[in-house]
This record gives sequence, structure tokens and C-alpha cells, in this order.
Amino acid sequence: MKRLFGTDGMRGEAGTFPLDAATIEIVGASLAARLARKLGRAPLLVIGRDTRESGESLEGSLLAGARHAGAQAKTAGVMTTPGVAYLTRTLPADAGVVISASHNAYQDNGIKIFAPSGRKLDDETERLIESDIFAQTNIALSPVAGTKSALRESENDANELRGRYLDFLAGEISQGLSLKGKRLVLDCANGAAAAIAPELFNRLSADLTVINNTPDGRNINLGCGSLHTEGLQKEVKRQAADLGVAFDGDADRALFVDTRGRLVDGDASLWVLARHLQARRELKQETVVATVMSNIGLELAFNSAGIRLVRTDVGDKYVLEELLRLGASLGGEQSGHIIFPGISLAGDGLITTLSILQAMSAAGKPLHELTDGFESLPQILVNVAVKFKRPFADVPAIQDAVREIEASLGSRGRLLLRYSGTESLARVMIEGESQPAIERLATRLAAVIQNELGV
Repeated sequence: MKRLFGTDGMRGEAGTFPLDAATIEIVGASLAARLARKLGRAPLLVIGRDTRESGESLEGSLLAGARHAGAQAKTAGVMTTPGVAYLTRTLPADAGVVISASHNAYQDNGIKIFAPSGRKLDDETERLIESDIFAQTNIALSPVAGTKSALRESENDANELRGRYLDFLAGEISQGLSLKGKRLVLDCANGAAAAIAPELFNRLSADLTVINNTPDGRNINLGCGSLHTEGLQKEVKRQAADLGVAFDGDADRALFVDTRGRLVDGDASLWVLARHLQARRELKQETVVATVMSNIGLELAFNSAGIRLVRTDVGDKYVLEELLRLGASLGGEQSGHIIFPGISLAGDGLITTLSILQAMSAAGKPLHELTDGFESLPQILVNVAVKFKRPFADVPAIQDAVREIEASLGSRGRLLLRYSGTESLARVMIEGESQPAIERLATRLAAVIQNELGV
């Protein structure tokens, strides 16, 4: 079992273990040493970060450790997570490292490591890095030093690497898309998209308004971006813009606002994108991969269009694994994390945005018309504190309640019962056609769980 790396890398409060300078230097040295043993040569790393105040210091520590262990390293400076994944694949580098805590507040930070394929680093190597962190003896390190000089030496790389990624987006991915006469509002979450996104859409001749693009190290995700779309919705309505886009801190996800000011989440985006690909006969296997959290309304809409929805556990890692297993061409999460495995194995908010704009252009319709046919059904989520996580199947009273609820919901409702991965909580999620009805059902099941397993 891994103790520090989760499904989306290693994350925690910046400055405290394991996101302190000394530990991150060990991460850099361990990654370099482990890769060198596997490759039989000095590895090449590419590193990027978001806009948190702790990012530059942690990047310097990582560089110092990696170089101490003999690695070559290039830094892209402030760069989106999918941008680093792209650069890792195309340089090519032997690993890419992103210093980011995604949608978390500025006090946190994290480490995500990509393999040359663009996929997240394999579990085995992550476990080996963890063993070096806890042993702190497998790799001899000098005290943390030289971080500023390590960054200065790599500053020249940043402009070149950002230019590479922008050329890829504006050239290869946009496929000649022109946004002349289209009014866009971008919410950059004061994060990694703050410089890159405006430059990309300016290249495509959009009439552009950009908000939350003045990062100060502490305002990343603060009341803005994909977690807080209210300001973007107001601005889109005020301007009668064609599209609003909300990125998260590292820009691997994007949510949208249509010209009426309505939020278009990841489920609705999957509907629009699947129909676009289907019309072009590019929706492989007539299948879309989503997670157990996607609304049943998406499943019903896909059924009506002859599209199969395959669900996975929560996490883009699991979505990607299933996409590759099935040979499918589109998958994602309700959060706006969308994956096109034929383009990139990492979710990319900028690629998702370009794809939505291409769908709008091809259909000659605004986004609110493209979402017709998909309706998100009412949903409720109830958490119940539990003493221990006994399998639900082993508790007859819970199983009886589950069967009765599923029977009452029929084919136009859904019950999802699972334990939290990080807390002692049972999570009851119910979807159906009536909000009052599902609230009653959720309250009833929560009471049974409380009686059988509650604190």
C-alpha cells in the first residue's frame, strides 16, 4: 500500500511533511536515481508548477535533488498539468513533474509525476520513492541548497517549452478553428492558465474578456474558477458572450457557461462532445466512459442516442484505464475533467474548450442548443458517520433498505452507496425524478445506516 501517493499524486499542506523542502529534494533525487537504474543512463525530467506562493521554492528543491542524483532537468515555469504531460511525451523526457494542488486552496501543494506516455507514474516507482522518503538513507543528499541557482539555470527553457505547447494547441488541436466574431469570457482561477489561455484564444482571434488572471501566490481558486462559477456566469450574461470557460488551478479541467448564463458541467460537456464525435463517426465503440458520480440523466440521454455509458470508480486514473481497455475515444468526470485518449492521456481543460468550440462551430449552434436532449435529474448526497467500514452486503437491514429503494426508483433513478476513501463516512447518493421523493429515501437509508453502523 502506498502511504503518500494517492490516485492524483502526493498532496498536502505546503511546508509540512511531505510537502516540505527537504522531502521534495529527496523526491527529486529518488525519481532521478530510480529512473537512472531502470534506463542505464542519466534521465531527463521536465518540471512545471502552478501559481502558489510555495511553488517556486518546491520546484527549486526538486531540481536540486534531481540534479544532485545526476538527472538533466528542464523547467517550464508556470505551466498547466496537461502541458507538462504533453511536453514529457514530445520532448521526449523520461518523466514530467507538476508541482500543484489542482483545485485546492493556496496553502496546499502537491506533486504529480508523469511517465513519457503522458500517463501518471506507475505505482511501483511511486512506492520506491516513498521508501526513499521514509528511509532518507538510500540516496545521499547534501542539505537543501542551490535551489535559486537551479531555477536560474533553467529559466531559458520556460519560454521555449510554453511556446511548444501553445503551438500544439493553436495548430494541431484547433484544426483551423477561427473564433473571429466570437465573444469569450475566460476565468483562469488565478492559476496555471492565467497566461497561457488568453494567449491561445487571442491567437484564434476571439473577442476575449479574461477574469481572475492576476495570480499573487495566494488567490489561486479563491472564489473563482471551476469551483466558483457565479462571477463568470454573471459576466457572460452581462456581455451576452457566446461562451464562458472556468478552469481550475492547474487547468486540467474546464466547466462552461452558455450564453444564457447557465452552467454546463462535465456531464453536459460529455453529451455535447459525444454527439459531435458520433456525427463525425469518430466515437469509437459508440461508448463513453464516466464515473459512478455522473448523473443518471447522462445515461438516459446516451441511451436515447444509441451510446453506451460505462462507469468507473471516481478518479481520472480509472477513467483513463477503462478508456484504454475498451479502445474508446471519450471519457471524463462531472467535474469537467475530460479525456480524449487519441490526443492526450491527461485531461486538458484547454483541449476540452477547443473541442467544445469545434462542436459549436460544426453544428452552427450555440452551446445551450447543443445541450438539448440532456437533463440532469435531481440528486441528493447524505453523509453518515460510521464506527467502522463494514461491507454493506454483510448488513441485512441495509441490504433490505437498498433493495426497496432501488425498486421504488425504477429505471429513472439510481442509488449509489459507498464509503469515503479518506473519512469514516458512508455516502448515500440518490438520483430520481422528484427532489422531495429522493430526499425522503436518502433520509430513510441514512437512518438505517446510522442505526446499524453509526457512531
